Amino acid sequence: MSFRAALLSGLVTAGLVLLTVWLFDLRLDRAAVLAPVLVVIAGAVAGLFVLWTKVGWEALRRREHPWRIVALAVGALAVLVALSLLGIKLPRE
Repeated sequence: MSFRAALLSGLVTAGLVLLTVWLFDLRLDRAAVLAPVLVVIAGAVAGLFVLWTKVGWEALRRREHPWRIVALAVGALAVLVALSLLGIKLPRE
């Protein structure tokens, strides 16, 4: 393993530990003990993200008008964000 890869791996692990300390209000020593679990979870999340991005991209490529679908999805997301920022709440039953 190269020095550069080891340094990058250590920095990413330290970042995950510090992020866990900040998010979950744990002590640093306890989060450091959980570092291997944090690395495995981060890897699994990254793998799922890559998998579903590839599945979505392949499904989008097979469509007749892919940019129209992207435009509709972005528009729907923009409407949700705008309504959230304006503080509009939908009625509940």
